[in-house]
Amino acid sequence: MLFSPGYIAIMIVTLAIGGLAQAAIGHTNKKYSRIPLASGMTGAQVALRILQANGIAATGGRTGRGAVAIQQVSGSLTDHYDPRTGIVSLSESIYGASTVAAAAVAAHEVGHAIQDAHGYVFGRLRTAMVPAVNFSSKFSMILIIGGFILGIGVSSGQPTIGFYALWAGIFLYSAAVLFQIVTLPVEINASRRALVQLRDLAVLGPDELDGGRRMLTAAASTYVAAALVSLLYLAYYIFLGSRRN
Repeated sequence: MLFSPGYIAIMIVTLAIGGLAQAAIGHTNKKYSRIPLASGMTGAQVALRILQANGIAATGGRTGRGAVAIQQVSGSLTDHYDPRTGIVSLSESIYGASTVAAAAVAAHEVGHAIQDAHGYVFGRLRTAMVPAVNFSSKFSMILIIGGFILGIGVSSGQPTIGFYALWAGIFLYSAAVLFQIVTLPVEINASRRALVQLRDLAVLGPDELDGGRRMLTAAASTYVAAALVSLLYLAYYIFLGSRRN
């Protein structure tokens, strides 16, 4: 059965992995959100400074493709860069905050804009995968669960409808897993670019750089955890499907 003791064990393991990653980023963010920047720059100002230094800021009459703008968005942990619009969106807690955490998060999102400007291959691959992943995310689990409900054995020497449903679901779920794997180098590279910018532009002082590095490392750990969780579930579904052929 899909919801077997093995599934429950994997669920517990993956919850632990995800929980540890979230706890790490939560603790780190809380700590460095309390440490003010010596420069007094806000997250929005840090983002603009880096964009200007890289010649991609949508200011001074520069508009169109390759020009990146900054906007504030509501919510928490809603920071992101959209390559389709060329906009870096910073959450309320980052946009106007002058802390080490805000600087690190803003720089990370601008790191994605720099990737886009330089044609970073994994970034473009991830963007191209989004439509397929959105589709697979909607239907993969429906097909996997449906396959087990219908039964995935063999009837009259032929695989059942459940068999085909299961493996169609596994195929779609694999696309989501691949997306998580492709996301890893994108996020790690964006963090590396961010740290270089924060250092070279003296946005963070020598005593603040370690905090910025810790923030970016903790954030990256959440993506590592997400990829590992996805791989564990995929391996489990494949194991069950293969065992019941």
